[in-house]
Amino acid sequence: QVQLVESGGGSVQAGGSLRLSCVASGYTTRTMGWFRQAPRKEREGVAVISPGGLSTSYADSVKGRFTISRDNTKNTLYLQMNSLKPEDTAMYYCAGSATIQPLDVFILGRNINYWGQGTQVTVSS
Repeated sequence: QVQLVESGGGSVQAGGSLRLSCVASGYTTRTMGWFRQAPRKEREGVAVISPGGLSTSYADSVKGRFTISRDNTKNTLYLQMNSLKPEDTAMYYCAGSATIQPLDVFILGRNINYWGQGTQVTVSS
């Protein structure tokens, strides 16, 4: 049974930092990423990473502030979020594919096989 379990969300003030983690079990992780969905908005890709961790891609809105990484020895995906803004407030989801996917396709939310349950991030001004 495949499971993606996120943790690390919380409430912070603008300018603060959070680190999200996602532990995968039950399958060999391939392309993975973080997505988010704010109230009354569509889910959007935030950051994605290749299976080996050498290639990454980010949404323009988070470039320079967020960093995605992974530790395949621990089957864990991370998202370091710095300089947080109120507009970063959303439910953040970990996602994975069963096969290797082009990052520019995966960040659009295509060919995703597995989703986590989400972790809430709230940024106050």
